[in-house]
Amino acid sequence: MGKRREPRKPIEVPVRIFGTDSAGKIFSENVTTTEASQNGAKLRGVRAHVKLDEIIGVTCGKNKVHFRVKWIGEPGSLKEGEVGLLNLSPEKPFWDFPLPPAVMDNFNFAGRDRRRSARVQCSISVELHPVGQQVIWGKASDLSLGGCFVEMPMPLPVNTQFEIALWLGETKLRLQGEVVSASPGFGMGVRFTSLSPENLEFLRRHLQSIK
Repeated sequence: MGKRREPRKPIEVPVRIFGTDSAGKIFSENVTTTEASQNGAKLRGVRAHVKLDEIIGVTCGKNKVHFRVKWIGEPGSLKEGEVGLLNLSPEKPFWDFPLPPAVMDNFNFAGRDRRRSARVQCSISVELHPVGQQVIWGKASDLSLGGCFVEMPMPLPVNTQFEIALWLGETKLRLQGEVVSASPGFGMGVRFTSLSPENLEFLRRHLQSIK
């Protein structure tokens, strides 16, 4: 599965996962960890068909955090039902057991990261303007040249198209967006569409400034 520097703790703890599967259907399952760290976890017993880079919710006791799927066990192999996750909010308390001290995690799960552009964690106010609906306010918690993740308790359905306005410093950048994934209780992944060269360059400069 690759090399890693961050120590992971082998531990079996019941957790609940929820989100939308590869067919766009909502799922909620009780599964078990096999190892955990400050920045990630490995689960077993996952029945839902999730996609790489999908964002899912995980609850441990009363704590709830969203993770990104970074590795999936090959169907039909001994690792079927296993999933590797990356914690998108490692600064928040989540696990109710002690872990080894966190270090820079350069662990690469087997398989290639399929995002075309790197995402940067952020906290940016956004406005969503779906056709025929009132303006919806949200917060982008990560951002890339290709899209963002908008935190909101009731995400819009997958494939919904809308105008999205991002407050980048003193500038309100208006773009066209489309929902590509939805995680009830957490938010939705948004893909930017029809980016003009000017908006693309402005977005690139902003990402460089907040990295």
